[in-house]
Amino acid sequence: MHFSKTYQQLLLTLPPELRDSAIEYRKLKKLINQVVTELTSLGLAPEVLHDVLQPGSAELTTPRTIKVNEQDVEVIYELSNVEDHIEPRLRLRIESHDQPEVTASAREADVSLLDDGLEVGDELATLFAGVGIGSDGILSTDESVLISPGVAEAAASASSLHDAHEVVIPLASDSAFYQLLTQALQILSSRLTAVRLDFESKLHALSRSISLAARPMSATHSFRAHSAHATIPSAIDVQTPSHIPFAAGKSDLYAWREIFQLYMDAEIFESHAEATRGERTIEDAEAHMAMFLEQLDARELGSGRRFAVKESRDALQAFLSLNAFILDLRKFQHATAEATRKILKKHAKRTALPLPPALASPFMVPEGANPRTFSIVFPTTGGAAALVPRSSVSLSHLLGQALGETILPIIPHIDDYACLICTNIAFKPIRLSCGHLFCVRCLVKMQKRGQDHCPMCRAHTVLSANRFFVANVDWAMLNFMKDWFPIESKKKLRQNEREVAEEELEELGIDNPNCIVM
Repeated sequence: MHFSKTYQQLLLTLPPELRDSAIEYRKLKKLINQVVTELTSLGLAPEVLHDVLQPGSAELTTPRTIKVNEQDVEVIYELSNVEDHIEPRLRLRIESHDQPEVTASAREADVSLLDDGLEVGDELATLFAGVGIGSDGILSTDESVLISPGVAEAAASASSLHDAHEVVIPLASDSAFYQLLTQALQILSSRLTAVRLDFESKLHALSRSISLAARPMSATHSFRAHSAHATIPSAIDVQTPSHIPFAAGKSDLYAWREIFQLYMDAEIFESHAEATRGERTIEDAEAHMAMFLEQLDARELGSGRRFAVKESRDALQAFLSLNAFILDLRKFQHATAEATRKILKKHAKRTALPLPPALASPFMVPEGANPRTFSIVFPTTGGAAALVPRSSVSLSHLLGQALGETILPIIPHIDDYACLICTNIAFKPIRLSCGHLFCVRCLVKMQKRGQDHCPMCRAHTVLSANRFFVANVDWAMLNFMKDWFPIESKKKLRQNEREVAEEELEELGIDNPNCIVM
């Protein structure tokens, strides 16, 4: 299947805000045909120009020297910035030394050949009067020179070639091609700026919705914070959502925590594994997205059955829509880059005109610039350095990072509050004088074994801590764990109480922990 048809079919699968900004591939192909037709009508078919303007690996601005009436003429094909668009043109630089005088009869003969071979106007014939013409109507040199209809304008300011030191020949059809292409990329750049701002707006709205739906325990009237002045460490209690009246306890905290855990494990857009580290391909990202959706359905999260708050269903759909949009943006980015590459390659192949050095991708965010503004970069001088890329950070990658950095931290992850000794939640949290935090039971066991070194920094801080750790309790962290991890904190508190009871029975010489009637 031809790329043009494949490109159009792909665009039909994308959202309108992306599809409407696509490069007009078919129109650009028609303009290439116009360039070829124009060059051929001038007697400069692509096969004639190929050896002159595409000499192997030479750069675009490399001058090619030809002989015109035994004078050295440098020919340079360049892309220049004229006001607000790119103008392809040829620059002819003529060595300044004496020219043999051209007779009127020779001039008339050359003009006649130009009129017969190239069918151009009197001004163009006047410009090249005195230059040797071959039998095929082309300049009789060892290399060919590209001439476009715009040369007639240059002829008005030069009566003959040997009087001018430099002649600039605009290429009209080629200019129309580059103008359409660069304008399309500029419009796309502006549209992507609006797309990014809209994405950020939706992202912030989604973060507010999830924050309201996944409320912690402190959102209820029954939550009671503990403090060093009003609480006895042995009398700490934890209230779970199941003990709160139904009307006051609606929260999808644990449902969203499970969703985010599945999302992080899926690694949809970027892999953190050693063998596959980096941004995933579009195919891999789609496969991991499908796997994530299957896991949501398997746990009845995709259907919303496990949600207690109605807003959570809408928030989940918005979350999935943002992920799907990033996938569509990556597809669009790949298709646009491929369309640009192919159309430029086709332009060079059909016309024999050299490829431009580079085109700045509108999907790349410039480094060091305002992240809300990024656009095509035009050359500031008359050189041929066309359009240059300014950054290596793609917009789709940036939006994926923003999604993870904005949404995922809304709900604290339990691994960030785990005791480094038992790897369970560090409840009741004890902070040693060295600053490191562990659960109370692990530190009690270390003290009983006479271990004084902090497991983190090896400082002598364990035995110097208060025997009952009253002064070492991190009350702020304790209340935070009660607030965001009520079920885990309750479970750890009961486990601690059971271990204390078992130790007391062992001290009394009772080996059987079961109930004994004395």
